[in-house]
Amino acid sequence: MAGNGIGTRRVSVHRSPGTWLRRLGAQALAWAALSLALALCQAATAGAAAGSPLAIRAGTVIDPGTGQVLHDQTILVVDGKISAIGANLTVPDGAKRIDLSHEWVAPGLMDAHTHLTLTEVLGDAPFESFYLSEANAYRALRGMHNAQVLLNRGFTTIRDVGNDGEYAMIDVERAIDRGLFAGPTIIGSGKIIAPFGGQSHAIPHERGAFWAYEYLDADTPDEVRKAVRRNLYYGAGVIKLVADNNPYHASEEELHAAVDEAHRAGVPVAIHVYGGSAAQAAIDAGVDSIEHGFFLTDAQMAEMKAKGIFLVGTDLPRAHLDIIGTSGGIFPPPDVLAPRIIDRLRRAHRLGVNMAFGTDTVCDMAGRTRADLMFDYLAVWRAAGVPPMDILRAMTSNAAQLLRVNKERGGIVAGMAADLVAMPGDPLQDIEALRGIDFVMKNGAVVVGGGGGK
Repeated sequence: MAGNGIGTRRVSVHRSPGTWLRRLGAQALAWAALSLALALCQAATAGAAAGSPLAIRAGTVIDPGTGQVLHDQTILVVDGKISAIGANLTVPDGAKRIDLSHEWVAPGLMDAHTHLTLTEVLGDAPFESFYLSEANAYRALRGMHNAQVLLNRGFTTIRDVGNDGEYAMIDVERAIDRGLFAGPTIIGSGKIIAPFGGQSHAIPHERGAFWAYEYLDADTPDEVRKAVRRNLYYGAGVIKLVADNNPYHASEEELHAAVDEAHRAGVPVAIHVYGGSAAQAAIDAGVDSIEHGFFLTDAQMAEMKAKGIFLVGTDLPRAHLDIIGTSGGIFPPPDVLAPRIIDRLRRAHRLGVNMAFGTDTVCDMAGRTRADLMFDYLAVWRAAGVPPMDILRAMTSNAAQLLRVNKERGGIVAGMAADLVAMPGDPLQDIEALRGIDFVMKNGAVVVGGGGGK
């Protein structure tokens, strides 16, 4: 008995009562302190949104959803929402004034394709390499760090589409929603659903299905339904599937099952697919968005437009592709992929496909944040000839529609959440002005800046 866990625990009974009391007292004190800290944090967060009215004096207001550009406006914010906007509004007594009279104000930015807990091992290492060295808790902490970095740079809503271990990003989402931490609105997918093998290639049989840390294997319609239900159970707000990362692809019947199961729960479906017959199966199945779509034809994109299917193109800059290589065999070589991305983006815009901004940033660069790298994608949109207003629309109202938050976020309209950004440069003249965002408001609470008001 002395050699097992039961015997070890019995020895501790002989410690003095004073030792136990001191230990219990310390634990109780620690829990009380933690509970108080969390309560204060929640109260502070709620108070920021539900306190005195705010009156924002805005030099120029850009609302991409309506296409309006208005000058010398006042935006009234009450209880975290926009209550009114106009040129000659009466400001309530006691309202705090925020002076952005020399700034351009826009809705908070959105990114529809992030992997905030993931940083790839570079040098064309196997994609699965990071599984071996990073615990779920560590990845959740990275996800929270990246989420806060993005919020501080103006991204107030993101959709995180997997590669987060055992639902790490869902926990980040819950912690932010409950006021434990400041952060953007997050819509997470949970584990990515894929045909056998996830996104791995030719792993020796004796290694086992270690990709199950990141993926759910599903090779029949019933298995797909079960995987969708599992993700929904654990809190997914979008269902993500991989269709074509191996010679065998998800079938149209399997994708139909995913769409049917997710839509009955009121949740959209995103499909990782590059093109060809796998993309056609996704289009025929009526998915909500095609992720990547690097090799889509004009005919396929025209069908997407007719069906209201969004393209989240993850239009990676060449400099990023040169760093991540083929991402362990997931991407084509950079010299092949980079020009195809620009060509597809140009054609999609010309055809009028609904597009939402999504970045798929998964690498780190010394001295640069995840947000810095995400803004690099703007250059690709410019190279494809997409006008600044349309880029802003993809980053705000279009993304909000895809993420199904367009009744709450994505515009500067009375009744919507006060998710706002401001910058000293005009993004309609130079979209790179977004890098200079110096004011961020989330749900009516000032996160960055504050103007010269009083």
